[in-house]
Amino acid sequence: MMNITEIAALLLEAEKKKKPIDPLTNLFPHLTADEAYQIQLKQVEYKLENGRTIVGKKIGLTSKAMQNLLQVSEPDYGHLLDDMIVLDGENVFLDEFIQPKVEFEIAFILKKDLKGPNVTMMDVIHATEYVAPAIEIIDSRIRDWKICFEDTVADNGSSARAIIGGKPTPIENVDLSHIGMAAYRNGQLIDTAAGAAVMGNPIHAVIWLANALSRYHISLHKGEIILSGALTAAVPVSRGDAFTVKFAHMGEVSVSFI
Repeated sequence: MMNITEIAALLLEAEKKKKPIDPLTNLFPHLTADEAYQIQLKQVEYKLENGRTIVGKKIGLTSKAMQNLLQVSEPDYGHLLDDMIVLDGENVFLDEFIQPKVEFEIAFILKKDLKGPNVTMMDVIHATEYVAPAIEIIDSRIRDWKICFEDTVADNGSSARAIIGGKPTPIENVDLSHIGMAAYRNGQLIDTAAGAAVMGNPIHAVIWLANALSRYHISLHKGEIILSGALTAAVPVSRGDAFTVKFAHMGEVSVSFI
């Protein structure tokens, strides 16, 4: 018999000890997406009880390629907690993770609450204080990244850290569909993309998130950081790597691994 609390404890222990576990979808073949979100929320509840605070949300699986890979038709999400935020340009210890990768994103910082259902594009625009470049460090508590949709959902969207940089840019001042991005590792260009890589426009991802969260009676709140999804494929990390991502009109953000 599957126990939500016990499965959440397995993931928390894997995160704490830096020892991955077998895919939950192998251990529990009938695990549903709804149960996976309950497992995620149980872990968040535990962390809140132990002094953490929620500072935002992250959206994953925003590209059709990733959705097709995991055989799903919509994104997923996870929670960002206060101990997951890293300062722009800071060194991060590789040993804090199991099998980290980095993703390059656009962050939305909210000035108003957003509560679904029926959130629209104008709602998101009016609720956004500014947008900024972001790097998300993802990690999987599931061995060798052998994940299905329910695995990554239960594992808090495979989230680990977030770095927000650049200059706070009013959302009205940029065309988020066409904004260009260039990503560098150790000074070498490794990828380029435009904002349209995220559901045609990253605003669409935030709309999806606000409406999806309404199923669980969760709102997006004033002051929260919303990571709207990766513009390119995730990049594996090695010790000594330094990443910088530059966005037209919004500046850049960097992180190094030691």
